[in-house]
Amino acid sequence: MQPLTGLELAELRELLGGDHREFRARQLYDALYRQKVPDLGSVTTLPKALRAELAERFGVGVPEAQARYESVDGTCRYLLNLEDGRTVETVLMPEERRDTICISSQVGCPVNCGFCLTALMGLERNLTAGEIVGQVLFVMRRHGLAADSDRMNVVMMGMGEPLLNLANVLKATRLLTDREGIAISPRRITVSTSGIIPKIAELGREAVRPKLAVSLNASTEEQRRELMPITRKYHLRDLMEACRAYPLRGWERLTFEYVLLGGVNDTDADARRVVGLLGNLRAKVNLIALNPGPGIPFETPAPKRVHSFQQIIRRAMPCFIRKPRGRDIFAACGQLKRMETGKLVQVG
Repeated sequence: MQPLTGLELAELRELLGGDHREFRARQLYDALYRQKVPDLGSVTTLPKALRAELAERFGVGVPEAQARYESVDGTCRYLLNLEDGRTVETVLMPEERRDTICISSQVGCPVNCGFCLTALMGLERNLTAGEIVGQVLFVMRRHGLAADSDRMNVVMMGMGEPLLNLANVLKATRLLTDREGIAISPRRITVSTSGIIPKIAELGREAVRPKLAVSLNASTEEQRRELMPITRKYHLRDLMEACRAYPLRGWERLTFEYVLLGGVNDTDADARRVVGLLGNLRAKVNLIALNPGPGIPFETPAPKRVHSFQQIIRRAMPCFIRKPRGRDIFAACGQLKRMETGKLVQVG
């Protein structure tokens, strides 16, 4: 059964056809993305006969939860079922002043970063635009979240390398930001990349796009090549050049993410080299002390070392230490791997 989530208004018009396709397409679009209906029978603005006809051929297409894991800090990690039987992970991180939904762009990941559990899966396939948007709709409906609130944030930092699925990521972004639909501000959507240089330039040419975050994680070419084999194809020097050429909007900064690995990339000398790499960019740095997991051959640095690293970078640009969320259920950054961990909660 073909899912409707992921279709833009023009595609719904073409699908419906008929003399009233513009009017009916807008009603259906509103029901899918603004009202977030659970099934086509709930689209009460459409005639009953049309609802029945659509229900025979189409489904809403929002994924269902196979399992939910709850952390002691309030983080919820969902294992969601896709139409083909595969599963993908989505995480909600509620905080006092904001709610962040961390969504996936691929099933698994082809980028073999040595400190990430998702990398151990390899890549199964890209997600469709509907499967990307569907994760957000699922969490918003399950938790009663409002897109027009300043609390709402979406980060494409779950499973996958988003820029290797750029067409679907961009279509999903258009749907997520459309004021006639879900209406999340582009300022509140971030996509994270390991550094796919040609796709960074392609992203920058788009009128509707999320904010860009780059996973740096090393201060030298040699160090980054060891930690992130993608650097063998896309070199650090060229990545920095692509970041300098990236067309930032007036309100925007580039974000650089740096996973600190104890005794590997966390020295004061590393911090000074990071400043040298980023010093001439309009940027900020998010530091992430390694979130440990089975099969990851690195250690989490001591808090004192993380603080020292931050202090050096803060002399040149904004630098923040990202608070780990959901470690006890393997929901923290770099930990998603469809693991049976934490407290399983019955979902219905």
